[in-house]
Amino acid sequence: MDPSSWIHDFDAGMPEESENLCGEIGPKGRSLTTLTSLGLPVPPGFVLTTEACAAFHEAEGAWSGAFLDTLRAALARMEKATDQTLGGAANPLLLAVRSGLGLSMPGMRTTVLNLGLNDEVVEAWAEASGDPRFVYDTYRRAIEMYGDVVLGIHRSRFLQVNHAHTQEGADLDADTLKVICVALLEVIADQGSEFPQDPLEQVLRTAEALFRAHNSHRARYFRKARGIPDGEGTSVLVQAMVFGNRLENSGIGVVFTRNPNDGEPGLFGEWCPNAQGGDLEAAGQAGSSTGDGRERRVQTLQQAMPAAYEDLSRIQGILEAHHRDMQSIEFTIDSGRLYILQSRSGERTPQAAVKIVVDLVEAGMLEKAEGLGRVDPHSLEMLMRPLIHPDAKRKVIASGLGASPGAAYGRVVFEASECQVYMDQDEPTILVRRDTSPEDIQGIMVAQGVLAARGGQTSHAAVVARGMGKPCVVGCTEIHVDYTRALFYAGDTVVQKGDWITIDGTTGEVLEGQVEMLTTSTESAELQRLLGWADEVARLGVRANVDTGSDAVRARDLGVVGIGLCRTEHMFFQQEALRSIRKLILADDPRARQRAVHEIIPAQRAVFVDMFRAMDGLPVTIRLLDPPLQDFLPQREADILEVANDLGVNAQRLHERLEQLKETNPVLGHRGVRLGVTSPEIYQAQVRAILEAACECAREGTTVRPEIMVPLVGLTAELQKVRELVEQTAQAVLTEYEQSFDYAIGTMIEVPRAALIADRLAHHADFFSFGTNDLTQLMYGWSRDDAGKFLAHYQQEGLLVESPLMCLDEDGVGEILKVAVERGREANPRLQLGVCGEHGGDPAAIGFFHRLGLDYVSCSPYRVPVARLAAAHAALGLL
Repeated sequence: MDPSSWIHDFDAGMPEESENLCGEIGPKGRSLTTLTSLGLPVPPGFVLTTEACAAFHEAEGAWSGAFLDTLRAALARMEKATDQTLGGAANPLLLAVRSGLGLSMPGMRTTVLNLGLNDEVVEAWAEASGDPRFVYDTYRRAIEMYGDVVLGIHRSRFLQVNHAHTQEGADLDADTLKVICVALLEVIADQGSEFPQDPLEQVLRTAEALFRAHNSHRARYFRKARGIPDGEGTSVLVQAMVFGNRLENSGIGVVFTRNPNDGEPGLFGEWCPNAQGGDLEAAGQAGSSTGDGRERRVQTLQQAMPAAYEDLSRIQGILEAHHRDMQSIEFTIDSGRLYILQSRSGERTPQAAVKIVVDLVEAGMLEKAEGLGRVDPHSLEMLMRPLIHPDAKRKVIASGLGASPGAAYGRVVFEASECQVYMDQDEPTILVRRDTSPEDIQGIMVAQGVLAARGGQTSHAAVVARGMGKPCVVGCTEIHVDYTRALFYAGDTVVQKGDWITIDGTTGEVLEGQVEMLTTSTESAELQRLLGWADEVARLGVRANVDTGSDAVRARDLGVVGIGLCRTEHMFFQQEALRSIRKLILADDPRARQRAVHEIIPAQRAVFVDMFRAMDGLPVTIRLLDPPLQDFLPQREADILEVANDLGVNAQRLHERLEQLKETNPVLGHRGVRLGVTSPEIYQAQVRAILEAACECAREGTTVRPEIMVPLVGLTAELQKVRELVEQTAQAVLTEYEQSFDYAIGTMIEVPRAALIADRLAHHADFFSFGTNDLTQLMYGWSRDDAGKFLAHYQQEGLLVESPLMCLDEDGVGEILKVAVERGREANPRLQLGVCGEHGGDPAAIGFFHRLGLDYVSCSPYRVPVARLAAAHAALGLL
């Protein structure tokens, strides 16, 4: 290995063809090289490349003479550029040594400043400079940072020394700082170490410490937890110091070229007068705040130092134009002169990300395709949800799994019926349950959010809440729910019915009280423009899973091309419809059953009318009843007595019917198409409601495109039988209404056998819709409601990286989807194919569905923007 290639000067440039060099000098090295090549005021310096890091580890910490000569030559070039001397007395060259990685790990400091000082240099420099206070303060900082980062002495030891010599409210004078420096050196000596007096050794030992830190167990764990590759090591930057704490016309700051909250152009950030780079690093990690109470809005810099502000404004434009993106700029002003220390793409909210991309495209700085690729599809979901304000006071009392993004606060209730009571009083609620059941849907619809002690991210509560756009936290085992006393325990905290809590469905946190929220919106013209560009390149259509007319209107506004799944069972949980289905379940004779059927039709028809109107001209896929009948009957004794009284039946009769319907595993039991075969009057009633609604809308002039979906088919004969029932009922309704329009009949592929016999089913279906939720459960033999008990352990043990219930299993479930697509399309080339399972809104899965050649995906309305952008990413080859 040639040591001469281990050092790269900032002013050496970076040939475009040198891809290897980009990796060798790291993100910060690339930034400083670029800034220097643009002619911007950057303190000179160089990079110790990742090759140097590898050589250091290979040689077990020993440096060759050839490398030391190369390092001395690089330092000599810096001395010439700065007209300073490393170790010089009157005008010493001081150095900052930093890790070249572009990320900061909490709790691990990666910078040492002010290297080059020793006892002799400090005394001479203090006398020559005429500012001994500044000189000894600089030495104090160097000793502390070196002791912390290089020697591993905990910072608290140094803080104790500082506090012991500091009087509250008083500035430290030169004599006090000199005493502190001596005391800090004694702390290091007490630990059996020393602060090197040779400046070159200071630089070498610091670089070695940063090389070692990159390979520490803690750093490797941090990278693994965030999916960051280990790479070949880290680079290290060596740069001439500039001082924001030298004179009154000095300072440091971090600014953005645009507002990171909303994307509006213009300098945004803060600066701090008379502060040094150590404070600046804290400022960068804290989000442009030095944290010492002296921060000022960047606009005040214009009055304090107009020349520096003018330079910063000019440089802002240069950097944004060069990088074609919003930049975060770190700067220091030393004695009135501006220096740029770093520029990188700035962190931003999803709202700002959209506006910035649209602005840059419309300014001609980006092509549409590149602009689309700049926005993460996942981030758009957060535009739909309220968030906890970043500056809000937070007291976390428990944590679970974030199952549906967004945040909400409300009064705690434990029964679904209580949500309505509070709603009538204009009080928001959070429904807290051990776990949820279909009976809780009415409460979930009214509540602001859901907290469940049990369940996983694809449990009943999670799926329903996500579909409704409600924040949801599940699997919160840190809480103990006591229904009898109407309270729950969270550690030492007792939360009673009516108390306020806040839940964060993104992080899974449960917080005490009402926490301040930050509202978001998808109504921006920029978002609509971005999604319009996405639709231009996407091949996959995006539909929505909706169960109400209002959700259908919302979905249409969000740009869907139809409804991909309407779950008719959710309609039965409205009060009157629930009474009707319960009457049907409990009916003892055909006449009673028929009366109950006739009660069902109007309620469902009204909802379908609203959907057809909202989707005028677009397809509406309606799934016939899927869950087992036992889900519509009460389970607790108190509820059983109440329902029996309401329906005028004997409670014993209700108990007997519950016993008849009880199943060991309802997921595999009497549900889906099996209900249509054994209780055809239910499906007949639903089909009649669908077609009557379509006929009413057609009479009004609405273009209707009903698609009737039969769930859980596993036998060709099942689909044949139910298709005949649907066609007979539909023809009867069309004749009665004297209407004629096309309708489609298809099936939901959610049983593995159905996928394998897709060629035979395709002869009796106009469309397939893949229900990847059940398909995944049945492929794995897992229940989504119970998998949370072992999935976390599987992930901890490395048996699984992601839950297949959340991230599509391409190797297993994906393979059976391929079989179904190939066989189905071969048998019926006109077969329409879509996905309506939970994976329909996941960008990675959408990339797979695009490659598979499906026609559309369907997801909850709140994930429609995500899916539209992801479909474009898939078409552009980004997924």
